[in-house]
Amino acid sequence: MAQNVIKGVTAVMKKQTCQIIKPGHSYEGKQDFTYFAGISAENTGSTGICMHMLTIPPQQRAKAHMHESHETAIYVIDGPGYMYYGDELEEHVEINTGEYLYIPAGVPHLPYNPSETKSITAVIARTDPNEQESVVLLPHLDNIHFDD
Repeated sequence: MAQNVIKGVTAVMKKQTCQIIKPGHSYEGKQDFTYFAGISAENTGSTGICMHMLTIPPQQRAKAHMHESHETAIYVIDGPGYMYYGDELEEHVEINTGEYLYIPAGVPHLPYNPSETKSITAVIARTDPNEQESVVLLPHLDNIHFDD
């Protein structure tokens, strides 16, 4: 154990180490998707990143949202996936199997799967180690492209 001295106060710091996260645990995100838990502050003590896997079932979509001050990187394992993005979700992108997608901090987006039969699977990494902490829902954008 390392000791850290700050203004006369001694604190014992637990040393970080490598960890394996086994699949199996999932959670419901604010975005209305089920995520397969990977790496986060909650389960590893990470301080600068989270990473998890997401499968979007056929005919499903997220709630419109943004990550206030955190960047997102996505790798599509099995696609294609689709996403509206921009201040009013005016932009659109298709992300295919084997492609990467970068989403800057603060950019509104809404991923979705229009397929009637095929799921989309992707690995998602974010610079927010707490995973859901920086998610800001944008309900005024939820139905711009969908008639629910």
